[in-house]
Amino acid sequence: MNGRFWTFEDLNEIAELERECFPDDAWNVRMLAEAFLSGHFFGVLLEEDGVVTAYGGLNYAEDEGELELIATAEMYRRCGRAKRVLDDLVKEAKKKGVKKLFLEVRVSNSAALMFYLNYGFQGLYARSRYYANGEDAIVMKKEL
Repeated sequence: MNGRFWTFEDLNEIAELERECFPDDAWNVRMLAEAFLSGHFFGVLLEEDGVVTAYGGLNYAEDEGELELIATAEMYRRCGRAKRVLDDLVKEAKKKGVKKLFLEVRVSNSAALMFYLNYGFQGLYARSRYYANGEDAIVMKKEL
């Protein structure tokens, strides 16, 4: 398992995995490219034999960051890859001066909610009908 920062050449493969993991509201290549080129975004990924198996992306401004993306290919879930991606994102965020990290997660995604709680995030409030299908999101925060 190799971990590294995203390159522009990775965006098509990340977009494909994004569609597999989030068919209803996946980021497309254009959205990924806009974030990647914004100057306030970085992403990390894990790969196995040259294939992306997990990825994450974080947007930041001044001392706040937002975890925009994190996903693991289905066959690689529950073996620590998401934690490794999040560890790498947090490490880089700290280097960039981020002190508070935020994220949104679907209220129905109990596995992700538990993952973030175990990682030290705290729930702040709900955003009603946040997702395209009308589902609510929980906004979470972690002090770095």
